Amino acid sequence: MSPRIALAAALFAASTHAVEIPLGAHRFTLPDGFSIEVVASSELVPRPIAAAFDERGRLYVTDSSGSNAKTDQQLIDRPHRVVRLEDTDGDGRFDRSTVFADKLMLPQGAMWRDGSLYVGAPPSIWKLTDTDDDGVADQREEWVAGKTLTGCANDLHGPYSAPDGWIYWTKGAFAEQTHERPGRPPLRDRASHIFRCRPDGSGVESVMSGGMDNPVDVAFTREGEPIFTSTFLDLSGDGKRDGLGHAVYGGVFPKVNEVVESVTRTGELLPAMTHFGAGAPCGLTRIEGRGLGEDLRDNFLACLFNLHKVTRHQLEPTGSTFRTRDRDFLVSDNADFHPTDVIEDADGSLLVVDTGGWYKLCCPTSQLAKPDVLGAIYRIRRTGAPPLADPRGLLLDWVNVDAAALATRLGDARPAVAERAAARLVQGGADAIAPLQRVVNGNAGDAAHRGLWVLAQIPGDRALEVTRTVLDQQTPALRQTAAKILGLRRDRLAVAPLIALLKDSSVTLRRIAAEALGRIGDSAAVPALLAAAGAEGGDRFLEHAIIYALIEIGDAASTNSGTSGDRPPATRRAALIALSEMDQPSLDPRAVFALLTSDDATLKSSAAWIAARHPEWSTEVGTFFRERFANATLPAPERTELEALLAAMLRDSNGQTLATALLRDLAAEVRTSALRAVARAELKTTPADWIEPLVRQLTTGATPEAVAAASHLVGRKEAADLVAIARDSAQPAARRLLALTSLPPGSITADAAIFALLIAALDPQHPASDRIAAATTLARAKLDDPQRAALVARFPMLGALELTRLLPLFDRALPAPAGRSFLAALAAAPAFASCPPQTLRAIFTKLPVELQPAADALLARLSLDAAQQRAKLDTIAAELPPGDIRRGQLVFNSARATCTICHAMGYLGGKFGPDLTAIGEVRNERDLLEAIIFPSASFVRSYEPMRVRLKAGAELAGLVRSESDEAITLALAPAVEQRFPRSEIAELQPAATSLMPQGFDQLLTRQELADVITFLKATTRKPR
Repeated sequence: MSPRIALAAALFAASTHAVEIPLGAHRFTLPDGFSIEVVASSELVPRPIAAAFDERGRLYVTDSSGSNAKTDQQLIDRPHRVVRLEDTDGDGRFDRSTVFADKLMLPQGAMWRDGSLYVGAPPSIWKLTDTDDDGVADQREEWVAGKTLTGCANDLHGPYSAPDGWIYWTKGAFAEQTHERPGRPPLRDRASHIFRCRPDGSGVESVMSGGMDNPVDVAFTREGEPIFTSTFLDLSGDGKRDGLGHAVYGGVFPKVNEVVESVTRTGELLPAMTHFGAGAPCGLTRIEGRGLGEDLRDNFLACLFNLHKVTRHQLEPTGSTFRTRDRDFLVSDNADFHPTDVIEDADGSLLVVDTGGWYKLCCPTSQLAKPDVLGAIYRIRRTGAPPLADPRGLLLDWVNVDAAALATRLGDARPAVAERAAARLVQGGADAIAPLQRVVNGNAGDAAHRGLWVLAQIPGDRALEVTRTVLDQQTPALRQTAAKILGLRRDRLAVAPLIALLKDSSVTLRRIAAEALGRIGDSAAVPALLAAAGAEGGDRFLEHAIIYALIEIGDAASTNSGTSGDRPPATRRAALIALSEMDQPSLDPRAVFALLTSDDATLKSSAAWIAARHPEWSTEVGTFFRERFANATLPAPERTELEALLAAMLRDSNGQTLATALLRDLAAEVRTSALRAVARAELKTTPADWIEPLVRQLTTGATPEAVAAASHLVGRKEAADLVAIARDSAQPAARRLLALTSLPPGSITADAAIFALLIAALDPQHPASDRIAAATTLARAKLDDPQRAALVARFPMLGALELTRLLPLFDRALPAPAGRSFLAALAAAPAFASCPPQTLRAIFTKLPVELQPAADALLARLSLDAAQQRAKLDTIAAELPPGDIRRGQLVFNSARATCTICHAMGYLGGKFGPDLTAIGEVRNERDLLEAIIFPSASFVRSYEPMRVRLKAGAELAGLVRSESDEAITLALAPAVEQRFPRSEIAELQPAATSLMPQGFDQLLTRQELADVITFLKATTRKPR
């Protein structure tokens, strides 16, 4: 090791100062100087989820019953509750538990505000009030009415109280919701969102949106910037998945998903600040007090359910957003430690809520081998921290106190006292403005910020006038807060000073000023916004704020002036995107197409992106398309952009007419690119005018592009042309297989030539992708009895991925001789252990009576109940020798294990199964063993197998790759996808059996199993 590396390693180790603390079934790791204790055991609250304090220090905890029933059943049963915990003797441990409210749907969030507890229980947020202070809520109000409830109950998380006085919550599931917005079109889409509204429930608006599965928690910087956690935030690879993001107003975030096409866009999706891998982040909080130390103040702490830890994130400004310094704060070595919430107590200590091991609904971790472990609540303190006297100010006079005295309490070192004073000042209204002005103008710290946020909630011009004066102060943080408030209040008198801020040296202040001007909506700001776009210098978050502001203002006439050729490229890009996204666009397509050949790469890609969102421009696209291909051979990137542009326009009838013309074009390059675009189309039915040119392409050239495009002939007699390609022995075998995989179920009759092609491709010497494609096609083909017999003879040479896909061919009544051969071949097949017992059981029931004993004996080799599976796991785990990472990598990449056919590791491997790049952070060795041996025990989110039954009678199982109102695309096997129009689908339901075969404990030796588990456990993301 070099001296420099050794020094860096020593400094890193010194900076962590980690210590291990044994506690019960856990060995916790904490920074040196901190202690941890249990303050609420499972006897008080068995399965805590989220928690909130009231002003008297009583803790309200949402508590699960442990039910993992389907969400619609839980909505009927409402088996969950909220308990109120009290510390009656003041020792810091809770000793009394009262059921505050029962009969609740799964309660995932808790917020105390103005004497009531708000609980997020999908599909609604409930306001629970105890009017007589007996510890039981006697009033229930559905504060946010239910919109949707899907299978994972991620339709709603929250609510969360914000410094601006509004209430926030999140929506994750891709179910369409509609929210009315007086004076504006309703907000209606399927995307994920962070929503907010006023405390009275009015003024619902979206803060940000995106294609992520599940934004969960929201916390705020002192200046009011929302920070959020989310699962499935980024699936671009390299172990990314969940993350921490900066929810700038109007932002749209990854993952890339068709749902984001329905929301207002400002160009590329915004990036995450921090990537967690498959961490399943839950609770998030910002440390406000000093009890944990000055270095932790204003840090964010995030609970990572899957990773059994709480992480620390220090935000550092970079441009107009943040980067983070990330490190672990609390880690447990117990796989059943699942933190779901973290909150700061008034005395400066920290509470961590561990829900235990009960949760299994849509959970990617083990669903089989985990006991029903109960949870607890822990308290973390900084060793030696001085006790904070009267941390909630309960000894202070809150009755006989005027606004001036309350205003002085805004600077109190006790956050709970300052927050209570702020709430009282909001209630005081206009009488509080004068003392608030003195606080705001005479302070630069927490007191001034709190004073501004109080002014934000007091109606009237006077509060706005005081806030505007702050824009002239020299403290950037206060100016940011004031600008944000003036935008939120839509103060038109602030337009001029906000325009001036667009030239400020602080890029963050320029972004916030742009956001505020967009909210106010004054067209006088458009010239300044366009000028600021030209000077933004490549900051994506600032560019987003400027474009979104232009869209919100909606002054098309003024914005069009920004597209002129004498403007800087950034100004032209901003103006073009804004005009494209306005409710009443007035964008001249000629201005866009003129940029498709621009020397400026940013303008060129922006023009292609805009044009793709306007299918009504098909005539102009066709002209441009032909001109570009006629000039010269196009560079590959430009060709790809043009093909994506054409594919995006094919939902529109004009775009389909254009595609027909291009498919008939004399230029081969034009036809080929048109075929590629057609292959990507998501249409309910194939346009009739496409049939003839597609068939001609098949019969004259049969290029891979033509075969892929011909998948749109599903259900038409012309699909026989694909079969003709498969019969043509002059064609390459891979192309013939591709032609067959493009055909729908029931349209493949395996004549001698086709059957010979498919059965030859099953040979172990062929690539695994060919073998799987052949097996998948055979399973959908019409075979006769001799062909089935020939397949049975091949069973002993088949791998697990092929054999499991062929089994449905034998789900029929077999005569005794054929049934006997079938059973014997299965018994002799090395891959027999991978066969799903459920599938075999259905097949065996159709065998003759005399074969049932033999069938039962075979089934007994596979069928294990939960207890037997657990015992088998215990036995195998005890038999495993020490593993070796390098040998495990060889096993993982081997042709026998075929792991890389389905799974990616880093940038290599398949995409049929989950990315395993950082799987070692999420699952322990036993989880990995279970996933290998019993893959149907649990499914990773977004990789749940689905069963499709077509109206024509065929049934298939696969993974949903994309879905729209018109069609569903199902991945049936690696590199085998099939598109099914919804009009042809009779039923779509989750499948119980994984598409990954089981039984690898018999295909691999115990040493190989140990090696591959060691390799997988070592795969973690590189530290930042």
